[in-house]
Amino acid sequence: MIIWIASYPKSGNTYLRSFISSYFFSKKGKFDFDLLLNILQFPSVKFAKKKIYSELEASQSWIFNQQQFFSDGNIHFIKTHSNLNEYKGNNFTTKNLTLGGIYIVRDPRNLITSMTHHYSLDYDQAYSKLINENQTLLEKPMDGDYSNFTFLGSWSSHYKSWKNTNEFKILFIKYEDLENNKYETFKKIVNFINTLKKNKSSINEKKLINSINSTNFSNLKNKEEREGFEESIYSRLGEKKPFFNLGFNNRWQKILPKNILNKLNNALQNELNDLNYIIHE
Repeated sequence: MIIWIASYPKSGNTYLRSFISSYFFSKKGKFDFDLLLNILQFPSVKFAKKKIYSELEASQSWIFNQQQFFSDGNIHFIKTHSNLNEYKGNNFTTKNLTLGGIYIVRDPRNLITSMTHHYSLDYDQAYSKLINENQTLLEKPMDGDYSNFTFLGSWSSHYKSWKNTNEFKILFIKYEDLENNKYETFKKIVNFINTLKKNKSSINEKKLINSINSTNFSNLKNKEEREGFEESIYSRLGEKKPFFNLGFNNRWQKILPKNILNKLNNALQNELNDLNYIIHE
């Protein structure tokens, strides 16, 4: 069975994976990048039984591949950026394969700045991706293989697809709470996972604190600078870009161009209100 760690890209998924892997896969809650190998991404070539030749075939294979790799009776923590809505008539997962999920949402006005950095986009390009109902993540298949193909949809439909599902239990958290209410939020995450796993043991407070401290964003950023991080990518000029860039220092009030801010506020007014994100500040 699967416990999904889900988000729209650049919303704090890796930060959340770091904490979860530290708490559940280390002895004392001390983080190391190798622990992330316990929470791999789906869809991916690693979790595909055969080469896939199109986006449609990829979507038709999602559930089949989950059955092949994750229905062994064990609990698997799996990262995903997939939208839960159907893609060309195909569902991403089923309640028979999924134990539950944790979804992390982030203020899109900060998210868009992370997108421009990570994907080497200008703000208009990033904005177009955010509101595109047909947006996908795989644009250039490797060796013609579409096994990594992920359906994103728009940012709005993405978070709503996970927040509103009745198929399985979802813990819906905000990226900003990992800064403003860190201890209680991470404690809530551990309790949720223990409930899904039917683990009645109490939280290891010392390990919880160690996991929170060792995955502090500044610690992750410093660790990447010292050791490198295999999930970082290269710019269009061939320069390696830091994966852990601004983090909580990414403040749309100081960074986001006024025209893009206005477009986002207008296009996503209902969503910003729904999530209690301040529209003007």
